Amino acid sequence: MNQPTSFCDQAWQNNLALFNATLELPFNQALANGTLPREVFQHYMIQDAHYLVAFGRALAIAAGKADDAQGLVQFAAAAQEAVVAERELHHGFMHEYAISPEQFQSTPLSPACHHYCHFLQSVAWGRSYPVALAALLPCFWIYAEVGRDTLAKAAPHHPYQSWIDTYAGEDFHAHVRAVRHTVDAVAAQADAKTIADMHAAYTDAARLEWMFWDSAYQLKTWPC
Repeated sequence: MNQPTSFCDQAWQNNLALFNATLELPFNQALANGTLPREVFQHYMIQDAHYLVAFGRALAIAAGKADDAQGLVQFAAAAQEAVVAERELHHGFMHEYAISPEQFQSTPLSPACHHYCHFLQSVAWGRSYPVALAALLPCFWIYAEVGRDTLAKAAPHHPYQSWIDTYAGEDFHAHVRAVRHTVDAVAAQADAKTIADMHAAYTDAARLEWMFWDSAYQLKTWPC
Protein backbone atom coordinates (compact mmCIF):
# COMPACT_ATOMS: atom_id res chain seq x y z
CA MET A 1 0.00 0.00 0.00
CA ASN A 2 1.34 3.43 -0.94
CA GLN A 3 2.06 5.78 1.92
CA PRO A 4 0.19 9.11 1.81
CA THR A 5 2.31 11.98 0.50
CA SER A 6 3.53 14.29 3.23
CA PHE A 7 2.85 18.01 3.09
CA CYS A 8 6.50 18.80 2.38
CA ASP A 9 6.79 16.27 -0.43
CA GLN A 10 3.61 17.55 -2.03
CA ALA A 11 4.65 21.20 -1.65
CA TRP A 12 8.01 20.44 -3.27
CA GLN A 13 6.43 18.67 -6.21
CA ASN A 14 3.80 21.39 -6.64
CA ASN A 15 6.53 24.01 -6.85
CA LEU A 16 9.25 22.02 -8.61
CA ALA A 17 9.06 24.12 -11.79
CA LEU A 18 9.50 27.26 -9.68
CA PHE A 19 12.52 25.75 -7.91
CA ASN A 20 14.08 24.78 -11.24
CA ALA A 21 13.48 28.32 -12.48
CA THR A 22 15.25 29.56 -9.34
CA LEU A 23 18.29 27.42 -10.14
CA GLU A 24 18.30 28.82 -13.68
CA LEU A 25 18.33 32.45 -12.55
CA PRO A 26 21.39 34.36 -13.78
CA PHE A 27 22.40 35.01 -10.16
CA ASN A 28 22.50 31.33 -9.27
CA GLN A 29 24.13 30.30 -12.53
CA ALA A 30 26.87 32.89 -12.08
CA LEU A 31 27.22 32.02 -8.40
CA ALA A 32 27.71 28.37 -9.30
CA ASN A 33 30.35 28.95 -11.96
CA GLY A 34 32.17 31.61 -9.96
CA THR A 35 31.56 34.51 -12.35
CA LEU A 36 29.10 36.44 -10.18
CA PRO A 37 30.36 40.04 -10.03
CA ARG A 38 31.62 41.14 -6.63
CA GLU A 39 29.25 44.14 -6.66
CA VAL A 40 26.26 41.83 -7.11
CA PHE A 41 27.35 39.52 -4.32
CA GLN A 42 27.90 42.49 -2.01
CA HIS A 43 24.40 43.77 -2.77
CA TYR A 44 23.00 40.33 -2.08
CA MET A 45 24.90 40.04 1.22
CA ILE A 46 23.56 43.38 2.45
CA GLN A 47 19.98 42.47 1.57
CA ASP A 48 20.38 39.03 3.15
CA ALA A 49 21.56 40.60 6.40
CA HIS A 50 18.50 42.87 6.45
CA TYR A 51 16.29 39.89 5.65
CA LEU A 52 17.67 37.65 8.40
CA VAL A 53 16.54 40.05 11.13
CA ALA A 54 12.96 39.99 9.81
CA PHE A 55 13.15 36.22 9.34
CA GLY A 56 14.25 35.87 12.96
CA ARG A 57 11.32 37.98 14.13
CA ALA A 58 8.88 35.85 12.13
CA LEU A 59 10.38 32.67 13.59
CA ALA A 60 10.02 34.09 17.11
CA ILE A 61 6.36 34.89 16.47
CA ALA A 62 5.78 31.38 15.11
CA ALA A 63 7.48 29.93 18.18
CA GLY A 64 5.03 31.81 20.38
CA LYS A 65 2.14 30.18 18.50
CA ALA A 66 3.52 26.64 18.79
CA ASP A 67 1.03 24.20 20.29
CA ASP A 68 3.69 22.07 21.97
CA ALA A 69 6.92 22.63 23.87
CA GLN A 70 9.04 21.08 21.12
CA GLY A 71 7.83 23.58 18.53
CA LEU A 72 8.37 26.46 20.95
CA VAL A 73 11.96 25.39 21.62
CA GLN A 74 12.74 24.56 17.99
CA PHE A 75 11.59 27.82 16.45
CA ALA A 76 12.75 30.04 19.31
CA ALA A 77 16.20 28.52 18.76
CA ALA A 78 15.87 29.04 14.99
CA ALA A 79 14.98 32.70 15.61
CA GLN A 80 18.12 33.11 17.71
CA GLU A 81 20.21 31.39 15.04
CA ALA A 82 18.86 33.73 12.34
CA VAL A 83 19.88 36.81 14.32
CA VAL A 84 23.25 35.27 15.20
CA ALA A 85 23.76 34.50 11.50
CA GLU A 86 23.00 38.14 10.68
CA ARG A 87 25.69 39.24 13.13
CA GLU A 88 28.14 36.71 11.73
CA LEU A 89 27.60 38.15 8.26
CA HIS A 90 29.10 41.40 9.52
CA HIS A 91 32.15 39.69 11.00
CA GLY A 92 32.51 37.00 8.33
CA PHE A 93 31.13 37.37 4.82
CA MET A 94 30.92 41.17 4.88
CA HIS A 95 34.49 41.50 6.04
CA GLU A 96 35.62 38.87 3.53
CA TYR A 97 33.86 40.62 0.65
CA ALA A 98 34.82 44.17 1.65
CA ILE A 99 31.43 45.49 2.77
CA SER A 100 31.95 48.25 5.31
CA PRO A 101 29.55 48.88 8.23
CA GLU A 102 28.85 52.29 6.70
CA GLN A 103 27.90 50.72 3.36
CA PHE A 104 25.55 48.29 5.09
CA GLN A 105 23.91 50.95 7.23
CA SER A 106 23.35 53.29 4.30
CA THR A 107 21.78 50.65 2.04
CA PRO A 108 18.00 50.32 2.49
CA LEU A 109 15.99 47.18 1.88
CA SER A 110 15.40 46.56 -1.80
CA PRO A 111 11.76 46.31 -2.94
CA ALA A 112 11.97 42.50 -3.12
CA CYS A 113 13.60 42.22 0.30
CA HIS A 114 11.07 44.65 1.78
CA HIS A 115 8.19 42.61 0.32
CA TYR A 116 9.59 39.31 1.56
CA CYS A 117 10.28 40.61 5.08
CA HIS A 118 6.81 42.07 5.46
CA PHE A 119 5.15 38.99 3.99
CA LEU A 120 6.79 36.69 6.54
CA GLN A 121 6.05 38.93 9.50
CA SER A 122 2.48 39.51 8.35
CA VAL A 123 1.81 35.78 7.97
CA ALA A 124 3.51 35.01 11.29
CA TRP A 125 1.39 37.57 13.14
CA GLY A 126 -1.89 37.17 11.31
CA ARG A 127 -2.21 33.51 10.36
CA SER A 128 -2.26 30.21 12.21
CA TYR A 129 0.82 28.34 13.40
CA PRO A 130 0.70 25.78 10.53
CA VAL A 131 0.40 28.50 7.88
CA ALA A 132 3.23 30.50 9.45
CA LEU A 133 5.50 27.44 9.33
CA ALA A 134 4.64 26.81 5.69
CA ALA A 135 5.59 30.39 4.81
CA LEU A 136 8.91 30.07 6.65
CA LEU A 137 9.84 26.69 5.16
CA PRO A 138 11.06 27.78 1.68
CA CYS A 139 13.82 29.96 3.10
CA PHE A 140 15.28 26.94 4.87
CA TRP A 141 14.67 24.35 2.20
CA ILE A 142 15.33 26.24 -1.02
CA TYR A 143 18.54 27.72 0.36
CA ALA A 144 19.74 24.23 1.27
CA GLU A 145 18.98 22.85 -2.18
CA VAL A 146 20.49 25.84 -3.98
CA GLY A 147 23.58 25.37 -1.82
CA ARG A 148 23.77 21.68 -2.73
CA ASP A 149 23.29 22.40 -6.44
CA THR A 150 25.93 25.13 -6.37
CA LEU A 151 28.41 22.84 -4.65
CA ALA A 152 27.89 20.19 -7.34
CA LYS A 153 28.64 22.73 -10.09
CA ALA A 154 31.35 24.80 -8.41
CA ALA A 155 34.84 24.89 -9.83
CA PRO A 156 37.95 24.60 -7.62
CA HIS A 157 39.14 27.78 -5.89
CA HIS A 158 35.66 29.25 -6.03
CA PRO A 159 35.51 32.93 -4.97
CA TYR A 160 32.37 32.35 -2.90
CA GLN A 161 33.36 29.01 -1.40
CA SER A 162 32.56 30.07 2.16
CA TRP A 163 28.95 30.81 1.17
CA ILE A 164 28.67 27.44 -0.59
CA ASP A 165 30.11 25.60 2.40
CA THR A 166 27.55 27.20 4.72
CA TYR A 167 24.44 26.24 2.78
CA ALA A 168 25.65 22.95 1.30
CA GLY A 169 27.00 21.73 4.64
CA GLU A 170 25.49 18.86 6.60
CA ASP A 171 24.79 21.01 9.66
CA PHE A 172 22.45 23.25 7.70
CA HIS A 173 20.81 20.32 5.89
CA ALA A 174 20.20 18.52 9.19
CA HIS A 175 18.50 21.66 10.49
CA VAL A 176 16.32 21.82 7.37
CA ARG A 177 15.30 18.16 7.78
CA ALA A 178 14.24 18.87 11.36
CA VAL A 179 12.10 21.81 10.22
CA ARG A 180 10.50 19.70 7.49
CA HIS A 181 9.72 16.97 10.03
CA THR A 182 7.93 19.47 12.25
CA VAL A 183 6.00 21.00 9.37
CA ASP A 184 4.86 17.55 8.27
CA ALA A 185 3.81 16.64 11.81
CA VAL A 186 1.81 19.85 12.15
CA ALA A 187 0.22 19.40 8.71
CA ALA A 188 -0.80 15.83 9.60
CA GLN A 189 -3.09 17.27 12.29
CA ALA A 190 -4.52 20.06 10.13
CA ASP A 191 -7.86 20.19 8.33
CA ALA A 192 -8.25 20.52 4.57
CA LYS A 193 -8.69 24.32 4.63
CA THR A 194 -5.54 24.78 6.67
CA ILE A 195 -3.58 22.49 4.34
CA ALA A 196 -4.73 24.54 1.35
CA ASP A 197 -3.68 27.75 3.12
CA MET A 198 -0.31 26.19 3.94
CA HIS A 199 0.27 25.34 0.29
CA ALA A 200 -0.63 28.88 -0.76
CA ALA A 201 1.75 30.36 1.82
CA TYR A 202 4.57 28.02 0.76
CA THR A 203 4.15 28.99 -2.90
CA ASP A 204 4.06 32.71 -2.11
CA ALA A 205 7.30 32.39 -0.13
CA ALA A 206 8.95 30.30 -2.86
CA ARG A 207 8.07 33.01 -5.38
CA LEU A 208 9.63 35.59 -3.11
CA GLU A 209 12.78 33.48 -2.92
CA TRP A 210 12.93 33.68 -6.73
CA MET A 211 12.34 37.43 -6.62
CA PHE A 212 15.03 37.95 -3.98
CA TRP A 213 17.79 36.40 -6.11
CA ASP A 214 16.53 38.00 -9.32
CA SER A 215 16.46 41.39 -7.62
CA ALA A 216 19.99 40.97 -6.27
CA TYR A 217 21.38 40.13 -9.70
CA GLN A 218 19.78 43.24 -11.20
CA LEU A 219 20.91 45.44 -8.27
CA LYS A 220 17.34 46.63 -7.95
CA THR A 221 16.54 49.61 -5.76
CA TRP A 222 13.49 51.75 -5.26
CA PRO A 223 12.64 53.71 -8.46
CA CYS A 224 12.33 57.00 -6.62
